Amino acid sequence: MGDRPNAVFMQSNPLTLTGDEPQLGAKAPDFTALATDLSAKSLSDYTGKVIIISSVPSLDTPVCELQTKRFNTEAEKLGENVVILTLSMDLPFAQARWCGAQGVEKLVTLSDHKDASFGQNYGLLIKELRLLARAVLIIDQNGMLVYRQLVQEISQEPDYEKVMEALKKVF
Repeated sequence: MGDRPNAVFMQSNPLTLTGDEPQLGAKAPDFTALATDLSAKSLSDYTGKVIIISSVPSLDTPVCELQTKRFNTEAEKLGENVVILTLSMDLPFAQARWCGAQGVEKLVTLSDHKDASFGQNYGLLIKELRLLARAVLIIDQNGMLVYRQLVQEISQEPDYEKVMEALKKVF
């Protein structure tokens, strides 16, 4: 498991990402994270669907809130063959509270706080903060990683247009 210094920045301050970064076109690595009911969920639970993974540092921050609400809105338009997972290090209880307060119900929130399985398997764990980097991934129906957008400055939102363009190429 390698470290990638200066891989992302928080308000221009360099941060190190740790974990294995999967290659585009390769099988997406499985991971285990906790759902808001504390059940263990894995990538394999969504086999056969196109999966958009929205990785955020914390739902309780303005940019993460904007990103999650935007993907919740997009989820309303996508249909049954697409699932959007939002992963953060927030506790499952905090995710449930936040989603309830914000009316976010079209996507699935998963907490990586227990084992950092997702962060390590996707090379998105911020070593200095034990938070997840801001990123968007798309995994096709066959479980292949077909798109990755790592947001270099984590105080900025991802490029949603590029995500939606990449999603169209999967269908």
